[in-house]
Amino acid sequence: MHARRKGKSGSRKPLTKEKPAWVTMSEKEITETVVRLAKAGNFQAVIGTILRDQYAVPDVKLITGKSITKILKENNIKSDIPTDLRDLIKKAVHLSEHTALNPKDLSNKRGMHLIESKIRRLIRYYKKTDVLPDDWDYSLENARLLLSR
Repeated sequence: MHARRKGKSGSRKPLTKEKPAWVTMSEKEITETVVRLAKAGNFQAVIGTILRDQYAVPDVKLITGKSITKILKENNIKSDIPTDLRDLIKKAVHLSEHTALNPKDLSNKRGMHLIESKIRRLIRYYKKTDVLPDDWDYSLENARLLLSR
């Protein structure tokens, strides 16, 4: 986005369209596991990783026909902010702490500006799509408080 060159994703999903024969869990068991893991405080990416590594479920959508986000939405489990925005805010908070300790680190100051511009763009998008309320605002102090919860 900021580097004036086109990026290319390094990973691709497998092309299979049906449930693998070696998966032993049913749709109902997977849905219950997703809900239980979400109530334990895990984010969607972590839930997917846990299902892949511990329960041998390669892709939730292949088996249930629904994504993890859709399953959580159907069970009224909603996080206060989306995970991609939360990750960017976390990165900004850590980088601000670094720049406070190292004020002459100009490349990381620039990185901080770029991260904050990404955050502002995402917030504008999420407000437009009604994921975030219109009065939701980003500031570094509020971000620290948000992540401390």
